[in-house]
Amino acid sequence: MLTRRVFLAAFLTACSRAESAVRLRARPAQVVGGDGKPGITPLNLRPRRDALLYVPTSAPDPAPLVLYLHGATGDEQQGIRRLRALADEFGCLVLSPASEEGTWDAIRSGYGPDVRFIDRALTKVFAQRRVDPRKIAVCGFSDGASYALGLGISNGDLFRAVIAFSPGSVPPGIEERGTPRIYISHGTKDQILPIESSSRRLVPLLKQAGYEVNYQEFDGPHTVPPEIARGAIEWFLK
Repeated sequence: MLTRRVFLAAFLTACSRAESAVRLRARPAQVVGGDGKPGITPLNLRPRRDALLYVPTSAPDPAPLVLYLHGATGDEQQGIRRLRALADEFGCLVLSPASEEGTWDAIRSGYGPDVRFIDRALTKVFAQRRVDPRKIAVCGFSDGASYALGLGISNGDLFRAVIAFSPGSVPPGIEERGTPRIYISHGTKDQILPIESSSRRLVPLLKQAGYEVNYQEFDGPHTVPPEIARGAIEWFLK
């Protein structure tokens, strides 16, 4: 059987610098009198390509949190557009940061500034709202899905679930921590990240490495159908 150790050694390339760079330090805390108001709030961590926090009026206290990572050429608005209605329905907070450049750092080179920015964003959210530590997920689409897999596997002691919509791979340089549940979806007619060379190759490796993977294929292109997004949030919260 392919163990996680063998999976990491054979399938991914890690180095000590990358391993330290991929780890997140932010953790939920007990917040008294937080100021996380309902609606969309910019975190104002930098003047452009910032992070947005969406707090639905239906959010419980403490609340589930979904960290959403956009696809290539996307920005901090993508996660709000994609998950806002579901957040309203299920009472989830949505944190949607933007990568520093057109896509996430590890897709281009290695984990670094984008991880640090996400860490700052999470730290600020945890200071504003009480978050249920048992219900924190990292989610992404396309390049963001690949990045979510790398970040989630490396920070499974923070993220209990990873949701990857149409990923291409797991970026190298991860450091395994914990065993988060994983949800992967992919369109059989995807021409951007063809399913045969991405999810159909990746999912068996993750399962053999011991990860619990819920894999959903759908008849469609490089996208996230509404029923797939809904199913992923339901799966995360069950």
